[in-house]
Amino acid sequence: MTDVSSIEKGGRVNTKTVPDVADDEAELARMGYKQELKCNFGVSFSIISVITGIPSLFLYGLNTGGPAVMTWGFVVVAFFTMLVGLAMGEVCSAHPTSGGPYFWAAMLSEPQNAAFASWVTGWFNLLGQVAVTAGIGYGCANFISTLATFKTDFVPEPRTTIGVYAGVLVAQALINTFGVHLLKYINNISIWWHAVGTTAVVIAVLAAAPSHQSAHFVFQKFIDNTGVDGVGWSERASPAYVVVVGILMAQYTLTGFDGSAHMTEETRNAAMSGSIGIVMAIGVSAILGWFLILGLLFSIQDLDKTINSPTGQPVAQIFLDTVGEKGAIVLMVIVIGAMFFCGTFSLTSNSRMMYAFARDGGIPGHKFFHKVSRGTKSPIRTVWLACTLSFILALPSLGSSVAFSAVTSIATIGLYISYAIPIALRVVYRKRFVRGPFHLGPFSYPVAVTACVWIAFISIAFILPQANPVDSQTLNYTIVAVGIVLAYCMGFWIISARKWFAGPIKQIDETDAEIDGGDGSSSAEVAQTGEEKRL
Repeated sequence: MTDVSSIEKGGRVNTKTVPDVADDEAELARMGYKQELKCNFGVSFSIISVITGIPSLFLYGLNTGGPAVMTWGFVVVAFFTMLVGLAMGEVCSAHPTSGGPYFWAAMLSEPQNAAFASWVTGWFNLLGQVAVTAGIGYGCANFISTLATFKTDFVPEPRTTIGVYAGVLVAQALINTFGVHLLKYINNISIWWHAVGTTAVVIAVLAAAPSHQSAHFVFQKFIDNTGVDGVGWSERASPAYVVVVGILMAQYTLTGFDGSAHMTEETRNAAMSGSIGIVMAIGVSAILGWFLILGLLFSIQDLDKTINSPTGQPVAQIFLDTVGEKGAIVLMVIVIGAMFFCGTFSLTSNSRMMYAFARDGGIPGHKFFHKVSRGTKSPIRTVWLACTLSFILALPSLGSSVAFSAVTSIATIGLYISYAIPIALRVVYRKRFVRGPFHLGPFSYPVAVTACVWIAFISIAFILPQANPVDSQTLNYTIVAVGIVLAYCMGFWIISARKWFAGPIKQIDETDAEIDGGDGSSSAEVAQTGEEKRL
């Protein structure tokens, strides 16, 4: 038997025992949920995917601070991101469920504020999940379009790239619809693809490069190409401004590690594996990411040609200049494959979050979307909802030169605000917090406070204008997207949701819980009828 604790209304701690035979299902039952999703794997490492984030924003990094900001900014960002991951891991260990941050917010709040905290956190997490799926998929489409220019006369245009992007999303959605039973095997392939592929790319370009940049260039060279008219932000404001907005590449790359939390209902020993997945994914990705940045920067042959590459992608130009066209094709396939894997699992995590939020009545049409497929035990309807919303979010790329960096900013801000709310609540109500098996001991409070301060800083930094001067083509529309979501969730809460949204809904009575799954239809239907059928 295993002791588990919960906090009842009023702050009283209740401890009871559950059988060891089904610890994960029993822990979910304690929180009022049934284990309806049926596969076991971790996805955080594949979603972070340094070989996706860094190549996608490499041009942005070169123009916004250059090598010095890319190199040292990544180190600083990795340090603070690890603090965020440690603080999240502690909360995840105490409350493992696919709802992730929005469920944690409800559990860590005072009972009278739980629904509101859950509502706001859920909407910011949804915004971030959709945006990160869009950013990954659109980056993959960009690289596919670039690869199509090799040995051809093809010239990518925004409308063709958006078409490729649609195809990428559909392919990833089909895998999440019909290949759910294969995802754990694909995830294993993805882990090796990322680890071996990243290493192979770096070794190949370093070994084949005719010459190498100096250490001074890699570690100290500052570049400000943020001025569309030639006057960058370092002149109009200060170099510090460029440094602040320039760390977007690093912070976006180290994003999405809450995937382990969203998959805890499908993972063995969830109270530990979710937390360990978060922390290890950040640590390994930080090392590989810095390794990749250094390898690419040292291998640049002609800086101006790399920045103004006819391919549109400086990473592709580095490949061409070092390993030649045939070798570049191989390296591009490695990068595109990693991006596709990353996007596939981002969509998996995205759909699980939407399913959990719909299960609790948090999104419009929740009665339709909180269904689990009878055959695959997967939330197929939210898979296609996530796919559709991600496509819509990327449409401004048809008329904006900074659309991609704006999408990455939206993803970063949305996700990190949803991380910050439960961490902050854990600080404010720390006396009520019941630790899980993963905890930080005396470092818990300072780590959580520092994590919240860092998230507040980047949330302001990434809504700032990235190009100068600001016009319809260079507007960072992050503030618009974040503002719309904030206005909707707050306005709808005041007008209607506060009257009926109760936060995470308990699907089963804890005292009568049987760990056997549902009928494959709807968790709400199970709660309403009290019926339980064995799968």
